[in-house]
Amino acid sequence: MKHIILSVTALLLCLSLNAQKYKGVVDKTVAIVGGETILISDIESQIQELRASGAPIDRDMRCEVLETMLDNKLFLMQARVDSLTVNNEMVQSNLTQRLDYLRTQAGGDEELEKHFGKPLYKLRQEWTKALEDQSLIEQERSDIASKIPEVTPYDVKKYIQDTDPEDLPVVPIKYQLSQVCLYPDRAKAALSVKEKLLSLRERIMNGEKFSTLARIYSEDPGSARRGGELGLASKTIFWPAFSDAAMALRPGTVSQVVETPDGFHIIEVIEKKGDMFNARHILLKPQYTNDDREKAFHQLDSIRTAILDEEIKFEMAAQFYSQDLATRTNGGQMADPMTGSSYFEIDALKPADYAAIKDLKVGEISQPVESQDNEGYMQGRSGNLVYKIIRVDKILPAHPATFENDYNELLERVQGAKQMEAIDAFLNEKVKDTYIVIDPIFKECEFSREIWNSRK
Repeated sequence: MKHIILSVTALLLCLSLNAQKYKGVVDKTVAIVGGETILISDIESQIQELRASGAPIDRDMRCEVLETMLDNKLFLMQARVDSLTVNNEMVQSNLTQRLDYLRTQAGGDEELEKHFGKPLYKLRQEWTKALEDQSLIEQERSDIASKIPEVTPYDVKKYIQDTDPEDLPVVPIKYQLSQVCLYPDRAKAALSVKEKLLSLRERIMNGEKFSTLARIYSEDPGSARRGGELGLASKTIFWPAFSDAAMALRPGTVSQVVETPDGFHIIEVIEKKGDMFNARHILLKPQYTNDDREKAFHQLDSIRTAILDEEIKFEMAAQFYSQDLATRTNGGQMADPMTGSSYFEIDALKPADYAAIKDLKVGEISQPVESQDNEGYMQGRSGNLVYKIIRVDKILPAHPATFENDYNELLERVQGAKQMEAIDAFLNEKVKDTYIVIDPIFKECEFSREIWNSRK
C-alpha cells in the first residue's frame, strides 16, 4: 500500500494527464478553504468531465482546475452568508443537458458509469450538488460585479487618457450592407428528394441493406461512412421530428420520410434504451439545378442594372423584389444575427458574402452571388440556399478605438475591467479572514492569483 501511495504522490507532483491512473486511490483532501474542502477526486472528476467533453487537457490543467475551485469556494461561502437561493429550474435544465451530452459521448449509461467509475444515480447526485453550488457562485459573482458604480463618459475618457495609444483596443474593419435576395423553388426540390428517399426505402423493403445504401447516398458524411449509424444517443440531441420518428419505430423497422432543418431522412432504429436510441439514417438535402441558379442570377442582374441606371432605388427594389422577409421591410439592410448590429466584422460575414463585397467601394453593388440565409445560424448549421446582390452602404476602416466613434466598445471594456477589479478586491479581502491550506503536492503550480501562490 505504501508503494502505491508514493507512486500516486509522484503522479500528482508531475500533474499527470492520465486521470485513469487515479482509479482506486484512497481519496484525500488537497485544499481547505474555511469550512469547505477540495478532494483529489473533485479535481479528477472535473478533469474526466473536461476530457469526456472533448476539451484539450494539458500539463497545467489540474493547477487551473484547483485555482478555479479555490476562487469558487470563497464565492460559495459568501453566497451562504448572503442567504442566496439556488435556481432549481436552471440546475435541472443544466443537469439534463450535461447528462444527455455525456451519455451520448460515452455511448450509453453503462459506458458512462464505466468511464467515471460510479453508478449513474451517484453521478446525478454529485452533478446536482455541483450545479447547485455553481448557481450560488454565479449569483454571488454577478452580485459583486453589479455593485460597481455606473461607468460614465468621464470614466471612458479617463481610460483613453491613461492608456498608451498603442494599447488601446483596435476596432476591426466593419461593413454596413444591404441586400436583395431570391430563393430557388424549394417545394420542387423537396419533392424530388422525397421521391428519391421513397425509392431507397422501397429498395430496403425489397431486401437491400440500409447500411449499404447509406454509404452510397447519404449526405451526412459523419455517419455515411459508418453505414448511416449514429451511435447510441439521447433523443434530446436530435431535432424533435427526428427523435419522435425514431422513438416511434420498433428496432429493425424503417420510417417514412422525415423532414428536419437539416434536410430529409429515412431512419432505421437499431436499438432503444429508455430515452436513448441507436439508429441509421440516410440524409438527402434539396438540390437545385443550374437552371434555378441562372434564372435567379438573370433576375438579380436585371434588378442591379435597373438600380445602376437609376430606374429604381435599391431600397425600393428590396421592398418589391427581395424574398428575405427579415430585410425587405428595412430596405434590404442586413443585421448581424448574433449581435443585432447593422455593422459586420469580417468574421461575422458569410464567406460568399465577404468574397462578393471585399473589393467594393461604398455605394457599389456586387454581382449576383450564391450564399446562405440566416436560417439555423444560431444552431451552428448552414442556412438555406439563397441568391443575392449586396450593396456596400458604409465601411468603417480598422482603427484604434476613439471616444467619438467607438464609445460602446470602450464602455464595455471599462465596465469589464471594473468588474474584475471588484471581484479581485473581494477575493483578496476574503482571503485575509479565511483559513486556507493547500497541499504541498501542488507547490509547483503557478496560480494566476498571487493570493493562492502565497498560501502554498
